Amino acid sequence: MTSRERLAYLAPSQTGCGHVKKLYPNAEAALEGLLFDGMTIVSGGFGLCGIPERLIDAIQKAGTRDLVCVSNNAGIDNEGLGKLLRTRQVKKMISSYVGENKEFERQYLSGELEVEFSPQGTLAERIRAGGAGIPGFYTKTGVGTLVAEGKEHKEFDGETYILERGIVGDIAVIKGWKADEAGNLVFRKTARNFNQPAAASGKVTIAEVEEIVPVGSLDPDCIHVPGIYIQRLICGAPYDKKIEFRTTRPREAA
Repeated sequence: MTSRERLAYLAPSQTGCGHVKKLYPNAEAALEGLLFDGMTIVSGGFGLCGIPERLIDAIQKAGTRDLVCVSNNAGIDNEGLGKLLRTRQVKKMISSYVGENKEFERQYLSGELEVEFSPQGTLAERIRAGGAGIPGFYTKTGVGTLVAEGKEHKEFDGETYILERGIVGDIAVIKGWKADEAGNLVFRKTARNFNQPAAASGKVTIAEVEEIVPVGSLDPDCIHVPGIYIQRLICGAPYDKKIEFRTTRPREAA
């Protein structure tokens, strides 16, 4: 039996030993009952690396609107969160880097999209802090710039810092490489990026992975996110590995 066939009949339920079944047959089923207009969604990924493609597609299909999306970037035109921008489902983006998305640029400059820019390290810490139950923290990053406008300033040891708020999403959607049926996750290389802190920052976290294995198959010392942080889980394979920029050079003459 394949992973997908096994997931098809493993409905979320309570087992006799007190463990909640986290496996759902597809992204639409995993998001059922969670989506509402105006919600905040924390999304893992960096560029097109480690983005929760199946879950983003399901959110687009559901038509949920006025979304506040928290992500390092908004994907590219019509890929990743760029799909939700195309369908005008996003009201506000909280991001660090958005330079590769022309539709994002157009909506921002025309006043259709609200944008809160956050330095990349600050954004990562805001997401991590939200997941750790920390409502805010002070940082020197952004002092004296537009980033600091309207924020509390405080001195520590003669240095000025600004207060940044932690971020908690109504849901978090993330992409992993491999998981067991209890939701313990392993990421592959740089796809860990924002996915790891995002996993803890959602009131409900939904993960999609390339492969699901039985409990006990993963080396406990190699697990990046414990299953306690994952409430719902799907197998999204197979994936088409997309490349944001394909750079080549002519072959040298023999």
